[in-house]
Amino acid sequence: MSLVSEIPAADPSLVAEHYARKLAFETDCSDVYLSMTSGNVDFVLLDVRGPALFQQQHIPGAINLPHGKMTARKMAEWPDDTLFVVYCAGPHCNGTDKAALRLGTLGKRVKVMIGGITGWADEGNPFEIG
Repeated sequence: MSLVSEIPAADPSLVAEHYARKLAFETDCSDVYLSMTSGNVDFVLLDVRGPALFQQQHIPGAINLPHGKMTARKMAEWPDDTLFVVYCAGPHCNGTDKAALRLGTLGKRVKVMIGGITGWADEGNPFEIG
């Protein structure tokens, strides 16, 4: 028995359930990029880093809104059924988790863009400055 199979694999139905649940919470840079370049944008992309980092570079079309600025009043600017996609610096940053928590607490739909700006750069996608 190998180290891989030493612990038995999960039942296929549990695997499907697990990954369906996981994908309800996150998206990735590729899906965001392809949605944006195809003009099929049904979400609001929020850069949750601070304004100085946003000015240095950000994903085209993103709105800078750090999680601490996500208030009921601010979020009321969008319809209740708006899907927000949040990103921060990358896998080493928990800003997206804090933003997702804040948005969920405010009753908003949200997904985390895994990889953040680091993942976006790794895939060779363009940035805006300013």
